[in-house]
Amino acid sequence: MSWDEAIMPRLTSDAGGTRWPDQAGGRAPEASVTQYERGDAWVVAAHGSYDMHSIPPLTDALDAAAKEHPLVVLDASGVVFADSAFLNLLILTHQTGTLRVAAPTRQLRRLFEITGVDTVLDVRETVDEAAAC
Repeated sequence: MSWDEAIMPRLTSDAGGTRWPDQAGGRAPEASVTQYERGDAWVVAAHGSYDMHSIPPLTDALDAAAKEHPLVVLDASGVVFADSAFLNLLILTHQTGTLRVAAPTRQLRRLFEITGVDTVLDVRETVDEAAAC
């Protein structure tokens, strides 16, 4: 077994041992960012997987939004993976202005709880709730 196989398990289906491409060992979804206005808030919607290599576009979007808008909402419903680079970005953005994180996935909520970030950030259930003043 190679080192990669030892640290990155491959999930297979019950039918023929074929690999699930979107699961562990498969290619991570590309990160993308969309932005729009919702009421008095500026929403930055993050999609995909975020680590130190894929975080720059989200960093640019949140930085610009925090400088131009009094309330920034991060729609985190499309985030499938996040590491310390993502958490660091959220904390820095929170320190710059008013940031609310909306609709984080169960895994992202767990990451917030484990790291204590949930006690620092304003986390809301929906984008509409986060965008309300």
